Amino acid sequence: MHLVSRRALLTGASAAGLSLSLAACVSTNTPDPIAEAYTGPPVPPLSRDTDEDYAGMYGAVTGEPYPIPAVKLSELNSAFLRKEIAYQTSEQPGTIVVDPGSHYLYHVLSGGRAMRYGVGVGREGFAWSGIAMIHDKQEWPDWYPPPEMLQRQPELAKYMSQLQGGLGMPGGADNPLGARAMYLWEGNKDTLYRIHGTNEPWTIGTSVSSGCIRMINQDVIDLYRQTPVGTKVVVLGPGVVG
Repeated sequence: MHLVSRRALLTGASAAGLSLSLAACVSTNTPDPIAEAYTGPPVPPLSRDTDEDYAGMYGAVTGEPYPIPAVKLSELNSAFLRKEIAYQTSEQPGTIVVDPGSHYLYHVLSGGRAMRYGVGVGREGFAWSGIAMIHDKQEWPDWYPPPEMLQRQPELAKYMSQLQGGLGMPGGADNPLGARAMYLWEGNKDTLYRIHGTNEPWTIGTSVSSGCIRMINQDVIDLYRQTPVGTKVVVLGPGVVG
């Protein structure tokens, strides 16, 4: 089943299973990522103190319907691990600010602070920026690849089954959407972008997905439980510093 997690480009259709001709989490003109060498930033070693601090934060998660293993910290760039920082913004506490250019997501706190998370974004950058809201949230979401992806990668078909929302892959440990997904809408329109987990934590801090905002499962769970439906999400455009 690991073939799916490495070959499947990250996408997310809502659990309602909208039939989409094109999803923003999908790229229709990029090569298969399994065939590409890792080109992310160098992975600096963690100090002893940092390693000990993060061991608990990124340890195995219990109490979930599917296993979430501990993150191998040696595979990650320490700059993209979760950290509370000073953050000046006019946005209200609770707002999420995504800066695709720096591969960071900020959850605005009070007192000029924010929790900063490393994220992975699309290899060609974001096609959409602006103000959205969390319209829906799903734990262990199903994944509904659009027809274009199945045509481009027919080997995925054997991992699909008929679900309530159509042909897809049920949520679980090998699902490329990870443990949680939050669906971004702009007014009454689905942007087709999602904030979701990943079973490939070593890709955080890189541009390897096809558009969606991927997070380490431990991080997306942390953000998910603090983020109610209706939360404002600001996605910065190219050249805009968060």
